Parts: sequence; C-alpha cells; structure tokens
Amino acid sequence: MARPNCQSKCGNLTVPYPFGIGLGTVCSSNQDLIDGACSGIGCCQTAIPKGLKRFNTNLGTLYSHLNIWSFSPCGYAFLGDPDSFRFSVSDLNDTDFQNRTIENVPVVLDWAIGTQNCSEAQGSSDFACLQNSYCVDSDTGLGGYRCSCSEGYEGNPYLSPGCIDINECEINPCDENGICTNIQGSYTCSCANGYSGDGRKDGRGCIAKNPQFPLIKFALGMSFGLLALVIAVTWLYFGIKKRKLINLREKFFQQNGGLLLKQQLSSHDGSVKSTRIFTAEELQKATNNYADDRILGQGGYGTVYKGILHDPHQIVAIKKSRIMDQTQIEQFINEVIILTQVNHRNVVKLLGCCLETEVPLLVYEYVSNGTLFNHIHNSGGMPWFSWDNRLRIATEAAGALAYLHSAAAKPIIHRDVKSPNILLDDYYNAKISDFGASRLVPIDQTQVSTLVQGTLGYLDPEYFHTSQLTEKVMSTALE
Repeated sequence: MARPNCQSKCGNLTVPYPFGIGLGTVCSSNQDLIDGACSGIGCCQTAIPKGLKRFNTNLGTLYSHLNIWSFSPCGYAFLGDPDSFRFSVSDLNDTDFQNRTIENVPVVLDWAIGTQNCSEAQGSSDFACLQNSYCVDSDTGLGGYRCSCSEGYEGNPYLSPGCIDINECEINPCDENGICTNIQGSYTCSCANGYSGDGRKDGRGCIAKNPQFPLIKFALGMSFGLLALVIAVTWLYFGIKKRKLINLREKFFQQNGGLLLKQQLSSHDGSVKSTRIFTAEELQKATNNYADDRILGQGGYGTVYKGILHDPHQIVAIKKSRIMDQTQIEQFINEVIILTQVNHRNVVKLLGCCLETEVPLLVYEYVSNGTLFNHIHNSGGMPWFSWDNRLRIATEAAGALAYLHSAAAKPIIHRDVKSPNILLDDYYNAKISDFGASRLVPIDQTQVSTLVQGTLGYLDPEYFHTSQLTEKVMSTALE
C-alpha cells in the first residue's frame, strides 16, 4: 500500500505505485529502510508489461544525494529477474553493487517465435519445434509460440536432432533391490528374484518374499483344487440324482396313463379344459413335503392332505392313495375325465391329478367344515345341528346321488356312501366325496371292481343276497 499522504498524480499524469511525489518519498536516515522490502524507500521495483517492445531508463538525483550521502552515495537502475534479487540496506553503501548485480541478477527476455499461434504454425514448413517437443502459445498478447521438450526428454527443441531421451536410470529412481530399465521418454522398475513389489522408490519398492511362500502357495493350490473337485463331484452327484428323479417321474407318468390322459384331454371339447395335470414337485411343495400336520384324514384307501397351491393361490385336498392295479389304468383315466366334468354344488369337485408318482394323486376342492360323521358323533352337541338341518343335509346328499346316477354325462355309482364321505362346507352344505375313481385305487382288497367297496354296515341287506350293485342299494345306504 502507498504511504499515507503520498501524492499519486502530478497534473494530469498518474504516478503508479510504488512511485510517488511529496514529502513521504524522501528519506533522510537509513532507519526508515527494511531489508528485503523494495516498496519505494531506498528501493523501488516495478514490473514491465507483457508485450512491451522498448524500455528506457532515466536515473536522476535530488540535491546530488547531499541528504543521504552518508549511507547512500550512489543510485542504480537495472533490468533483472525479480526472483534473483533481494534488497538489503547494505546495498546502498556497497561499492561493488554494480558488478555483483551484473553477475547474479540475469535479464530474462520474454520472447516468442513469429506471430502465429501453435495451431496455425504446426502446419507450416518452418515450424520450429523439432522431435520429442511440444508447442506452447505465447502469453504476451502479441501472438507467437515457444517450444518445450516433452516429459522424459531434454535438450534444445529448436536445434537438430531436437530433444533427446533422459536416462532416468542414472539418478537411481528404483529401489535398491530393483532393476531399472530405461525406455524412450520414461523408465520402468522391476524387482530382482526373491523380491516382490513395483520396484520404485516412490512406490511400494521391493520386499523380500517369504521363503515358505512356495509351500504355502502349493498348499493353497491343493486346497482349492480339492475344493473344486468336491464341488464338481457334488454337482455331478446331484445332477445324476436329479436326472434319475426326472426319468423316474417320466416313467411313472407314462406308466400311470399320462399319455392317454393327454390324448383324452386333447380329443374332448372345452368341457374338460378345467382338468389340470399337476407335477409331483408342485404337490410336494403344496403339502410341505406331505407333513403330518397337513393330514386331513386317513382311511382304507389312503391319506388326504391339505395343500396350498401358489400358482394360482388356492387351498385344495390332495388324496394320496395306495398301490394301484396297473390293469385298471385305462379305466382310471376314463373315470378321471368323467369325474372332472361333474359339476354339482353338492359333489366335491375333482380339479385334476398327478401321474408322476408311483401311485396317482387326486386333487379335489377343499371343504373346510369336516365330515358329517364328526358332527353326528360330537359328544358336546352342536346348536346348529337341528332336525331341520339334518333333513336338509340328507336331501342335498340324495340330490347329489340322483345327479350322479342319472343326470351326469355317464352314470356314476358311488359304492361307498356313508357319513364320513359326506363333507360340510362353510355354510354346512353337504358335499359327497370319495366316489368314482377311488374304486380303482387299491389292489390289496379282495373285492372285484364290480363289487361295493367300503363299510358293510351301510349296505342294503338285499345286496347280500343278489350281489348286484344298483341305484337302490346306494339310496338305501344313504338312509
């Protein structure tokens, strides 16, 4: 900052800082001077504007230095690099100041080649930058350019052969255990045998390898190899096991009449489109692998499980029967087709089957309120189970039997009508179950397929004399 009360104008002429006029610009004692400060008292310094082509220096004296002769008998003015000069109070009385300044303070010229910038000059035949150098636009504001050596090169970029490669390996940039290799414009470091790292002093250097590393490496290799072998063998084992399971399911599917069922479904019209063929895996998931807590009931023909299908979400009853008589496969498939067409509000709907297991699985709609048998024999009694409701349930069951005997596409004789085979839904409506295809399921029974199956206590006495299965016998069994 300028000294206080220091004038900066003389008429219309502005005197730039650090110069000024007035009493503040005159000193009479070296006590006002400070080493290293060139701010207008004892020493003045100013920059030369870029692009200046001519500079004149005039040096005058005030009163012939009479007031300051004792500590500053001479005055000097010179051009020089400001970074090379530092003012000292002793300079004012140094008789060797001129020679010392000429030797130690160089004059640095800000110059450029021509008036074209780099992009303009690079296409000309007299472009001055030779190989391994690059062009820099001049910042003088007057145009022109200069040349500099590329990184990793040194020399004069204007004289042939241009900039030459610097052998960086001479300054030992690599670790003491590293090997330096000079390349054009750069260098590489590598580690000697027995060491690892990048080999550079400014990097990770070279670290001696653990002599046990080869053994550890071998052990790790063997471990990973053994692990890979175990994984491969395990994958192969489960792959073969899965393939065998797929083949076994395919065998059961064909053995249980799957191809015949597909043929029957494709030959019928849209009336059997609702028949669904389930996969073994699908029903296994639905029953939680046939868990005991999913069992709804067990009987002479097999076990009924509660299943939860996920696609679509639906609760069903899955009947897992005993061994099937293989001679009855065709009859079983035909009855599945017939039973899936049964559509009566008091008959449990057969939704489909699974043929991928040793014994086919039948999938029915789920009826939530248990069997009529359980409601009849409940020791605590049930308030809803009035005489009117009992009569209604009997009427609904009789209507369902009449439908099966005469109104169905083909007459169906139930052969095992009893209270455990009559289910009740949420509203205590009767639904007849365990009919039709169940007569083909077990082979461990002594009766032939034309005989009545199930509990003898529910049979018409006339049947014992005639052995003829009729609608009358089924109606009497219901009574």
